[in-house]
Amino acid sequence: MCGIVGIVGQSPVNQRIYDALTVLQHRGQDAAGIMTEREGELCVRKDVGLVRDVFQQRHMMQLAGNVGIGHVRYPTAGCDRADEAQPFYVNSPFGIGLGHNGNLTNVAALSEDLVHGDRRHLNTSSDSEVLLNVFASELQKCSGARLSPQDIFGALEALFRRCQGGFAVVSLIVGHGVVGFRDVHGIRPLVLGRRDTPRGPEWMLASESVALDMLGFRLVRDVNPGEAVYVDDQARLFTHQCGPVERHTPCIFEYVYFARPDSIIDNISVHKARMRMGERLAEKVRRLRPDHDIDVVIPIPDTSRTSAMQLASALGVKYREGFVKNRYIGRTFIMPGQEMRQKSVRGKLNAIDLEFRGRNVLLVDDSIVRGTTSAQIIEIAREAGASKVYFASAAPPVRYPNVYGIDMPVASELVAAGRSEEEVARIIGADWLIYQDLNDLVAACRHDNAHIQEFDASCFSGEYTTGDVTADYLGRLVRERADEVKARRRADPQATRVIRAI
Repeated sequence: MCGIVGIVGQSPVNQRIYDALTVLQHRGQDAAGIMTEREGELCVRKDVGLVRDVFQQRHMMQLAGNVGIGHVRYPTAGCDRADEAQPFYVNSPFGIGLGHNGNLTNVAALSEDLVHGDRRHLNTSSDSEVLLNVFASELQKCSGARLSPQDIFGALEALFRRCQGGFAVVSLIVGHGVVGFRDVHGIRPLVLGRRDTPRGPEWMLASESVALDMLGFRLVRDVNPGEAVYVDDQARLFTHQCGPVERHTPCIFEYVYFARPDSIIDNISVHKARMRMGERLAEKVRRLRPDHDIDVVIPIPDTSRTSAMQLASALGVKYREGFVKNRYIGRTFIMPGQEMRQKSVRGKLNAIDLEFRGRNVLLVDDSIVRGTTSAQIIEIAREAGASKVYFASAAPPVRYPNVYGIDMPVASELVAAGRSEEEVARIIGADWLIYQDLNDLVAACRHDNAHIQEFDASCFSGEYTTGDVTADYLGRLVRERADEVKARRRADPQATRVIRAI
């Protein structure tokens, strides 16, 4: 999962892209990058680290121009090097930069086609570089010194025929403007915003609406599945349906965990969806344990707060903040490597003993993925004096790999894979464990005005929206993305510096 932003403005965009990336920092803490353009001159700064660490004043001064894109990275493919920070760039044709959120499911076949058919060179293991080169290869076929909107949309129609998976993209074409597009299923989010100024309109693309809000842009709408949005360097907007919409199935994990609660994605309020998750979970608690002995409901900060408050209210049980969070430590789920995730939990959360001592506590989290974090938090609650520790997940059991850009690629690393709820409860040390039912999660995320009837919930159901995920593909993910493989890459960075010739 990554965060992307693109702006075509009437004044320099460097500071606004920086600010947008800080708002989207929760979507990726591994690397950050900004690319701007002024009168044909391309300016780029990218590196490993948080936004605040990657960009210093001297870098910002050099990022000149009224057009630009930005990216924060979360390394689903084990990318740990600065040269794999985005935006990526190719100088032909015209000069193209690209920032990508998601994952291509046919990347192996695409790589072979690019190297042997299109005769393009790939220097990293990132599918984002593959996507960029497919776009560049298709644009190369256009004639003329300047691209028309029809040329760009024609190239993207060819890209949609070639590329499969879940993706949202912002791309800067030097001398032309910014392009944004979204996969035909709408798995990964992308929103369009506008701001009117005395000099004319400004346009912005971003992963979440909260980035628009922060910069004073009005949310116009979500980019439709399979749609491309092109804003030229004169701030003129062009749109075109480049790929056929089969099923609009946004990723349900955005509403569970990734997106900020103040965002609206596909006309669905993340905050309201999480409220409904808590209400549905409370109904299940009452159904399974009408005579429960829960004394207090405590959220595991921060994502589960909304669900926990609604659950407590529906049950008529006290809601209390029992953990103090160190906000200078990143989100443990998106940290690379199990060892790093384990070390960070104790440093991130500290219990308020008075809220635990002698009480039967129901801890509420947004989900349980690997189980390591949950086990440590339960242990902290017991050390704080809890009599019993119950655990509730606002999401169903995560039993299957996610292949569309979320780092759940290896079933053996998922605590619920092949296990019953009782077995998971024993592993994490809970006296009782309750999961949300998938039907209830879907119902919680639905909204009458959104016209979304179904979601990609493959990590819960094992049903993959794109229909092209095979056992061989999942086996390749294990070989490429398991924690132990990532650890070897970090130990020997040069081992991943490969030329992709399949």
